Amino acid sequence: MHILIIGAAGMVGRKLTSALVAAGEVGGNPIGRLTLADVVVPSAPAGFTGKVETLASDLSAPGAAAALVASRPDLIYHLAAIVSGEAEADFEKGYRINLDGMRYLLEAIRLEGMREAYKPRLVFTSSIAVFGAPYPEVIEDEFFTTPLTSYGTQKAICELLLNDYSRKGFVDGVGIRLPTISIRPGKPNAAASGFFSNILREPLSGLEAVLPVSKDVRHWFASPRAAIGFLMHAAELDTSLLGWRRSLSAPGLSATVGEEIEALRRVAGDKAVALIKDVPDARIISMVDGWPKNFSTKRAESLGFRAEKTFDEIIRIHIEDELNGKIGG
Repeated sequence: MHILIIGAAGMVGRKLTSALVAAGEVGGNPIGRLTLADVVVPSAPAGFTGKVETLASDLSAPGAAAALVASRPDLIYHLAAIVSGEAEADFEKGYRINLDGMRYLLEAIRLEGMREAYKPRLVFTSSIAVFGAPYPEVIEDEFFTTPLTSYGTQKAICELLLNDYSRKGFVDGVGIRLPTISIRPGKPNAAASGFFSNILREPLSGLEAVLPVSKDVRHWFASPRAAIGFLMHAAELDTSLLGWRRSLSAPGLSATVGEEIEALRRVAGDKAVALIKDVPDARIISMVDGWPKNFSTKRAESLGFRAEKTFDEIIRIHIEDELNGKIGG
């Protein structure tokens, strides 16, 4: 089996690559080849005995998608995107990377299939940003998508394209609307939601963190470990169960910032919590006010997708996976 991961150098891409190598197969099919692509050359995974190609590729550049698809991978993960804050700040770049890249990829797959029969599984990472206010108390699977950000609009259009190219038989698509991933390892990125991770990650390492919003802000979360589980499961899913509604809201955990902090207190103590400094940011506050807060994900759960139930669990997963089980800097 040949797997292509676009966006393989990012946090999710690296973790997904490692998980696939550890599994060695997808749906009972041994993985014999990996192609890892990103705007920077991804690192080759350790311990993989099959063929590996790592390359720099900008999916929005002319011809890039066709070059990636020419090797006819059986399974394609499309993870590449610029994040919410950057897409809102740079309108042209957001549409070029987040929308044009997806369109070029789908067209490359369609044209390859016209040359000779070809219909790969395509797993696309969408976002809960496809939803816009006003929200019900809990967003059900049937709630409409009316995004209120450029990033959310780009993801929503990509979901429609994924549906249509799947309906026409060009691709076998699955879209996963990821919750906000917390706790993200590494350094802060340009995502407006980054503080949700920062206020836990930095204190767990003995560093100060800034909280730009009030503690009663509620949001929808899942761990990086859960996100990788969603993507692995999506590759093996019987897509006939999706019909032509190919995108799913993934399971997650609804929690307030205050509940995050109290979970940190239970796991790491008062000393860690004391490292969080309240520094209100009007720009971030205004953006967060328009974000969804809670979901009912019965459809995804009925298909076997799972996530954490408590923030204590999310914090402990970060400690296990990123801090070698130890707290403190």
